[in-house]
Amino acid sequence: MRKRTIYEGRIINVRVYEGRLPGREGEARREIVEHRGAAAILAFVEGEEEEGGRKVVMVEQDRFPHGRTLEIPAGTLEEGEGPSACAARELEEETGYLAGKMEPLVSFYPSIGYSTEIIHCFVATDLRPATDNGRCRRGPDDDECITVHMMDWEEVLRMARSGRLQDSKTICAVLTYAAGGR
Repeated sequence: MRKRTIYEGRIINVRVYEGRLPGREGEARREIVEHRGAAAILAFVEGEEEEGGRKVVMVEQDRFPHGRTLEIPAGTLEEGEGPSACAARELEEETGYLAGKMEPLVSFYPSIGYSTEIIHCFVATDLRPATDNGRCRRGPDDDECITVHMMDWEEVLRMARSGRLQDSKTICAVLTYAAGGR
């Protein structure tokens, strides 16, 4: 297929592909959003039973044009970065935690019909605060304003099942984990 670039940006490119598709007659045209992919983290902090037990680290941030959104930490892969390295970096930047254990949960295409983006979800446990020999941790990107929330697992699961969570990667990770994961 022939391709033509319509837009090149910092996070996405938009290309038009024209030509024949396998098993189809005639010419086809597809407008595709190209994205490097992302990593998302369902992170758990083990708490004392009297404090409500297991907590999920959630972040609240502005997602223009939709407003403030409650979701799991996540971010775009940097050039040449693997999904697990991205997950570790984003967890630290957005929440201030490092994971002692990070395991793959599920990978999925959030918009398979017009985008190359794939999101790799991980489960992070054995969390500890991020410090670098007493120095401050890496923080969120300049354009991010993030509030970290510690939420009960059962409440997060209820929110996913009831439709109160609106972010697809969060819903996918929570429900996949609840169903037994991989």
